[in-house]
Amino acid sequence: MTVTRNAATRSAGPDGTGLSEASTTEGAISTLKRGILLSPEFRAGLTGTLLLALVSTAGRVVVPIAVQQTIDKGLGGDGGGVDIGFIRTAVLLCAVAVLVTAVCAYLMNVRLYKASEGGLAGLRTTAFRHVHDLSMLTQSGEKRGSLVSRVTSDVDQISQFMQSGGLMFLVSIGQLFVASVLMLLYSWQLALLVWLSFLPLAWALRRFQRVLSAAYMRVRERMGDMLAAVSESVVGAAVIRAYASEERTGRRVDETVDAHRDAQTRAQAMVALTFPVSELVAAVATAAVVIAGTLLGIGGHVSAGELIAFLFLVTLFVSPMQTATEVFNQAQNAIAGWRRVLGVLDTAPDVADPGERGETLPRGPIEVRFEDVGFAYPGGPPVLHGVNADIASRSRVAIVGQTGSGKTTFAKLLTRLMDPASGRILVDGVPLDRVRFSSLRERIVMVPQDGFLFDASLADNIRYGRPGASDDDLVLALTELGLADWLEGLPDGLGTPVGQRGESLSAGERQLVALARAYIADPDLLVLDEATSAVDPATEVRIQRALDGVTRGRTAISIAHRLSTAEAADEVIVFEAGRVVQRGPHADLVAEPGVYADLHASWTAQRGL
Repeated sequence: MTVTRNAATRSAGPDGTGLSEASTTEGAISTLKRGILLSPEFRAGLTGTLLLALVSTAGRVVVPIAVQQTIDKGLGGDGGGVDIGFIRTAVLLCAVAVLVTAVCAYLMNVRLYKASEGGLAGLRTTAFRHVHDLSMLTQSGEKRGSLVSRVTSDVDQISQFMQSGGLMFLVSIGQLFVASVLMLLYSWQLALLVWLSFLPLAWALRRFQRVLSAAYMRVRERMGDMLAAVSESVVGAAVIRAYASEERTGRRVDETVDAHRDAQTRAQAMVALTFPVSELVAAVATAAVVIAGTLLGIGGHVSAGELIAFLFLVTLFVSPMQTATEVFNQAQNAIAGWRRVLGVLDTAPDVADPGERGETLPRGPIEVRFEDVGFAYPGGPPVLHGVNADIASRSRVAIVGQTGSGKTTFAKLLTRLMDPASGRILVDGVPLDRVRFSSLRERIVMVPQDGFLFDASLADNIRYGRPGASDDDLVLALTELGLADWLEGLPDGLGTPVGQRGESLSAGERQLVALARAYIADPDLLVLDEATSAVDPATEVRIQRALDGVTRGRTAISIAHRLSTAEAADEVIVFEAGRVVQRGPHADLVAEPGVYADLHASWTAQRGL
């Protein structure tokens, strides 16, 4: 059965390659709900935290009540004199209530910090692992710095809100509720007046939230651009110096920094507008309460103590409205960050692991079949056109062709770094997309062109091929590859640090480590993508001799740049413009007119043979 897909639309991004941004259409509350639901740690012990928040906020109204009782009963009791005993009792109870409030606030903070840190750690881990599940196409469609910012700085914004703004939000909600209840008990008329004063502000903030949300999304995007520019300039420092491009690179970094600053400034300017507006509304509400309360007092509807207590409560009510400016600021920044993180998690891997539903292949040499395989990179023309190829087990096959002929794409499809747009690939008769990743990665190993190394020791980098390998295993592998003398020449042997991206080693040495890593993994199918392209002629001879032993008994496919690899292969498959145009043994192909004979003639001429 032939599987047909459109490679240009497989990914969730707008151009088919980037990360999904569908979550940006959600409302702020929906985004917060989804974000919290993704991290169960946020909800751990939430009921207890809310109860502590309620007690800590309820304690804030003790002082207004104590003032009211002291004025109405302690200073102006039934006998008209001062009741020292009552005042002493009221002050003592007030002190105890304040102490309990402080303890509850402390416990609430600790619980909230623990829950938020646990939730954010889980969110980072989930997002990071999902990034690794995404296909090469999806990852390449996103700037590296921007991708990293989604699981670092964007989560940091969420952290700041959860631990600061979220705390203020909980306290403010409780404070508003408790203050409103007491205001209603003292005077429903004055309470209604206060609410009516703030109603237009609440309505305006709801409308304003949409504008501010878009502004903070631009801030997070500019942050990603800035991190991408900075990280790229650091990684490419050698090239920048070699071409004296420091000034041009500096301008590019400056531009991204300025763009982030401008976006942040515009967003902050919008937030700053809310503070004087809330101050104005608070002043109007307080003035209205003084005037209306005085009139109600004259009419005997409220006592002097109740009016003074009510003014204290108005302050408690207004305070959350004013701190809402800061909470609003952090919330919008956090929501923008959450949307970008959710954008990662919403992007379904287009090269998915079949998991338990998949098949596990038994160990042994692998045979490969390509059936009418076609492929096109998103937004580009077709790269492979109806490729058909059978590769027998235990055979050594060289893939040759001009640059851009589709050789590397062929290798990436075979190792399932990408899936074909049409047709299918079978290994040992099983469709490749039905093989579990655990089985696939164990049985098929690819050595890419760049031979990427991690910032660790030589042993650690080789051990990526087999984590349980001992140092003796590594030495044996290097010896079998003919690299024992090279190992002995290193300053610290297996403990030699390779540096960031392997920069302490030469390009040829990095490729040697990559080959050793693949060899120690002991795959059944070895795919070498230009594996000797960065190796000097003397080392190439040594590697080629070692590869004869490495590939013996297993299927080996080499994407050949130097045709010495093709000469040693059992069969050569020739690509041109994304099609297989020739195949056969080297001796037969070189003897007949065609693409391979022309390539071989050009190669021998360059070598001076």
